[in-house]
Amino acid sequence: MEIRRFGPEQVHDVEAALDIYNAAGAVDAPWDPPSLPQRFESLLRQGWDGEPPAAYLAVVDGRPVGSSMLFTSERDNRHLAWLRLAVHPECRRRGYGTRLFERMVEETKAVGRTSIATDGWDTPRTRAFAAGLGLEVGSQAIQRRQHLAEIDPEEIRRLYDDAAAVASDYELVRVPGRTPPELVDVVVELAGAINDAPTDDLDIEDEVFSAERLAAYEEASAARGNREYRVIARQRGTGEPAGHTAVSVEGQRPTLAHQEDTAVARAHRGHRLGMLLKANMLLWLAEVEPQIETVDTWNAESNDHMIAVNEALGYKIMGRELQLQRSV
Repeated sequence: MEIRRFGPEQVHDVEAALDIYNAAGAVDAPWDPPSLPQRFESLLRQGWDGEPPAAYLAVVDGRPVGSSMLFTSERDNRHLAWLRLAVHPECRRRGYGTRLFERMVEETKAVGRTSIATDGWDTPRTRAFAAGLGLEVGSQAIQRRQHLAEIDPEEIRRLYDDAAAVASDYELVRVPGRTPPELVDVVVELAGAINDAPTDDLDIEDEVFSAERLAAYEEASAARGNREYRVIARQRGTGEPAGHTAVSVEGQRPTLAHQEDTAVARAHRGHRLGMLLKANMLLWLAEVEPQIETVDTWNAESNDHMIAVNEALGYKIMGRELQLQRSV
């Protein structure tokens, strides 16, 4: 097996890797749409928020059989490398995934990281593969999907009105597109509230947010072709930031939307702001993006509060993911 690193300029390797990830996804998570070339290439160039991964292609007898991406950050969690790995379904059960993982452990050590983490759908195959490599389950996450055609708009309005009655001390600000300069500090502060979300037994430190990181995320999202929407809650009178929620809509597939962060500052919890924010977002999207058919979200399985909000809003479980980690 040859395992070679590639970048977005190696067009044939990019195409081969994208084919592998999509073929694996079609088998492992057939409910998910395939990744598009623009979105995949932008991930290779800019990562999620300005820190691109190291990408690798595994080739046997001239055929690409697997691919991996190793994500590391210089902002926080500098002990950790997060791995995405896929083997083409036609080439599984031949040891290729194990060899590719072992190479990624070597790469993790080479960049000075002491822990490697990855994820996979909760299946016997994933659990067996993880056990053989010494990976332990650190957390479980649930993917949920909202089918907007199945949701009564009047129910969303009722949920919003009920939450607004409890949260009367707060006002909402809608922010389309990139964050304006006067709100950058507010969004950065609220982004940090996500660190209160459960991480269970994963060896993960709090994330560090800054104006530079926010700008990098918004640039990367635009490169993926997304349209961004954010709703911010502020306390009336003081103007203190209380919470926010963000959704991205795919430009090339505008029927698909993705829930990004939803977070409420600790001092402002207990006022139903999570429901207020998310219901208001849905009412807004119905006005400006009426073609949206589905919204996807992810939560740690232990995040009872946000799961309750999502289920009230009609989200249904699509799949369960294991988050796995080991020391190197």
